[in-house]
Amino acid sequence: QVQLVESGGGLVQPGGSLRLSCAASGVIFSINTMGWYRQAPGKEREFVARITSAGSTNYKDSVKGRFTISRDNAKNTVYLQMNSLKPEDTAVYYCHAEVRGSGDFVFFDYWGQGTQVTVSS
Repeated sequence: QVQLVESGGGLVQPGGSLRLSCAASGVIFSINTMGWYRQAPGKEREFVARITSAGSTNYKDSVKGRFTISRDNAKNTVYLQMNSLKPEDTAVYYCHAEVRGSGDFVFFDYWGQGTQVTVSS
């Protein structure tokens, strides 16, 4: 079974930076889109950023210019560089990936368990 493991979360002051990582493990044939979502207390999970296998990116408007998503296909890993962090960025960040396992005919959606990001002074 495919597993996504996030790392890099933590506590930072406003204006600080964090770099999140998410590595996919298991018997993987290919990975299509990878992305990041977040969920703050009392709110619905929301889209943050995504990147296709070809490198095309898309961002939530409020993080444009501050966050950068990238991926290393050789390592089956996606990253989220977060700069100029604001208190409103505080949330649990979840990794998402569309993964095709060996022998599969379609891609399946996988989610990580989440990593906490807290922005506070």
